[in-house]
Amino acid sequence: MKQVRPKKNLGQHFLTDLKIAKRIADTVDEPFADLPVLEVGPGMGVMTQYIVEKPRPFKVVEIDKESVEYLEQRFAGNLNIISGDFLRMDLKDVFDGQQFVLTGNYPYDISSQIFFKMLDNRHLIPCCTGMIQKEVAERIASKPHTKAYGILSVMIQAWYDVEYLFTVEPSVFNPSPKVQSAVIRMTRNKVEHLGCNEDLFKRVVKTVFNQRRKMLRVSLKQLIGSAESCPFATQRPEELTVTDFVTLTNWVESVQLCANTNS
Repeated sequence: MKQVRPKKNLGQHFLTDLKIAKRIADTVDEPFADLPVLEVGPGMGVMTQYIVEKPRPFKVVEIDKESVEYLEQRFAGNLNIISGDFLRMDLKDVFDGQQFVLTGNYPYDISSQIFFKMLDNRHLIPCCTGMIQKEVAERIASKPHTKAYGILSVMIQAWYDVEYLFTVEPSVFNPSPKVQSAVIRMTRNKVEHLGCNEDLFKRVVKTVFNQRRKMLRVSLKQLIGSAESCPFATQRPEELTVTDFVTLTNWVESVQLCANTNS
């Protein structure tokens, strides 16, 4: 049977260096070596071929039909393939409600959406590894008082410990991207509740980082009007830790409640 080779799609660059592929595949072994694994966007299966050999439940989800057909032929029934869109999946159905490790050579243009879905399903995903654009990896792993520190940094670090594992050069891809890539691992921390209104926490983080050059007393006006009495009034968002954002969220909520009571 003639094999169908999938077209390049969805902003994805296919990894061709097998040593790098195995190295990325092996990131799923720590610290949850016994949990099932879900790989997003396996493409031509360069990482898949190493993960499928591991003695643990394993599935892949692929949106491209030609890639699905190629994987079915290549692995000849030895791979559990979900044909569909990861971003639209109900993740509790993947392994019947069991926790799993998420991994992949993530398409650059939807990697942030994938990680926000991970956050929404953090009770199911204690660990997420994989390769993304280096700039995004640096944002996720960055600390306060740095230019890269932003919405992704705060939102992910609130729930996960982040490890920047290694950088991957463009030459190991087909087609070669114009940017460097990086492999990261995110492992659930012990936080079960932030200690604030978590929906408001998201709004506060996004609101102030959308005006990251302004002091918080200015950027917070969208949420509460006057913010002169804010405990971080003269600071900019990149100066705040996750704990500071929790404190800020509680302060914003108290101001909103007071305003509603007096109206």
